[in-house]
Amino acid sequence: MKLKKKVRRILIIILIVLACFVGFLVFRGQKEKPKEVKEVKVINEVEKYGYKLKENKPEAYKKMFEELKAILNKTPVEEEEYAKKIAEMFIYDFYSLNDKDAKTDIGGVDFVYSQILENFLQNAQDTYYKYIESNVYNNRKQSLPVVKDITIDNVEKGPFAYGDTTDENAYVISASWDYTDSQFSSYQKSAKLIFIHEENKLSLVELQ
Repeated sequence: MKLKKKVRRILIIILIVLACFVGFLVFRGQKEKPKEVKEVKVINEVEKYGYKLKENKPEAYKKMFEELKAILNKTPVEEEEYAKKIAEMFIYDFYSLNDKDAKTDIGGVDFVYSQILENFLQNAQDTYYKYIESNVYNNRKQSLPVVKDITIDNVEKGPFAYGDTTDENAYVISASWDYTDSQFSSYQKSAKLIFIHEENKLSLVELQ
């Protein structure tokens, strides 16, 4: 009789240990299961120029994209209006950091001259984007700037030499802007942007 009780007790202990072990494995599996990263979709584009609008862009940028599309759908295209609009879009997308998922998520790249793009990306990561915390899983607490009230202060058209070539009709655009939060009032708030022709579109070749 005592032996049966002892065996029963041992079986109960074994079952408890097994249950705890299985519970631990389930908990560990749930803990280590990677979180899903939502794929960002393209919701609009200007195919002829290679401009694409992603669904995660702020409403202000989406509005600018629609305005750009309207400019580019005219025949002929009013090129100065085109230059001013992409200057505005570049400033908003590059200097607004709040919608960026990581320091490698650089804004304004659609408007950068292809031959300097790699250097532009690296420089941005090493400077203005350097301290952005990852927000891949949408859990970032960091406060980051958002651009507002962009003003095109001046537009000049004329020759600009780049490398071995000269664009006789380049655009030099001076612009200024502010931020939605005064804590970023010491951040850059003005720039000179130089756009040259790259095939059928204008591309940013220099940012001062």
